[in-house]
Amino acid sequence: MLEDRATAVSSPTQWPAVYPKGYAVVDVETTGLARDDRIISAAVYRLDERGEVEDHWYTLVNPERDPGPVWIHGLTSEVLEGAPLFADIAEEFAARLDGRVLVAHNAVFDWQMIAREYARAEREAPVRQRLCTIALSKELGLPLPNFKLESLAAHFGVVQQRAHHALDDARVLAEAFRPSLRAAAAENVRLPLLECRPLTEWSDRSVPRQASGGYGGYRAGSWRPSRRRPACPYPNPGRYEDGKPLKQGMRVAFSGDTSVDRELLEDRATEAGLHVASSISRLTSLLVTNDPDSGTSKVVKARQFGTPIVDEAAFGQLLRDVEPADG
Repeated sequence: MLEDRATAVSSPTQWPAVYPKGYAVVDVETTGLARDDRIISAAVYRLDERGEVEDHWYTLVNPERDPGPVWIHGLTSEVLEGAPLFADIAEEFAARLDGRVLVAHNAVFDWQMIAREYARAEREAPVRQRLCTIALSKELGLPLPNFKLESLAAHFGVVQQRAHHALDDARVLAEAFRPSLRAAAAENVRLPLLECRPLTEWSDRSVPRQASGGYGGYRAGSWRPSRRRPACPYPNPGRYEDGKPLKQGMRVAFSGDTSVDRELLEDRATEAGLHVASSISRLTSLLVTNDPDSGTSKVVKARQFGTPIVDEAAFGQLLRDVEPADG
């Protein structure tokens, strides 16, 4: 059972009525950080509305491929070989997420990995909101040297026993989240909740295994390179103007979650003759984001440069009628 810490705030008598009624504190270990990487273990601590633990759950997951950086998570191909596939645990996982706010440290990563796994299984994760404990720590102004999980744990006196083990990381985060939640409630702080958009489309790309045919040859520094698209053949005609069509050659950037897999959206933009940009500059024609108030570096720069911003649905409509480049 989780214990109260000396630095924890007493549970306020008047709890904010707008706060969620339950939380699912989640940690997933993965084969890597890329789009095609897979979950190899998952843990969930279910908490009530005031952060008290209701139960916890943990499972290994067979990724059906190289387990990735074993030196970090310690899960070898031999350990994972007899584990269930994600499709086998999807229902149980969903039951523990259902109706709750997903809480994680760097929550966008955990959410995207979970959403991709459910899309592969042709299902939808029952999560509608997430809360990142990094964002909450910033809202509370916690005096942390950095925003690593171990720093948050140390601030609340939580002892971490097995770093990068999903169950222990979830326990540590749950124990640190409870006093954070109480502090937020006591000060009536608005929780930094963000919408979760389940993936509606997914296309797997083959991931090559090692030449030996096994899983054990994944070495440090062997991360797969990012995809490279052909250069856009059209000149940049300038910024998008509201009410007008997109034009071939326009530079389009993306930020945050999308309900269609990001790479599929980028592929469609490329096929339409647009230039997909990885960053924002004064030359960017348009930023596509479903979280225009998220405060990400791309959103901040877009506002500084006056770059037009549209959401995914509007961009999907614009893609239907892209104007040809001049000449």
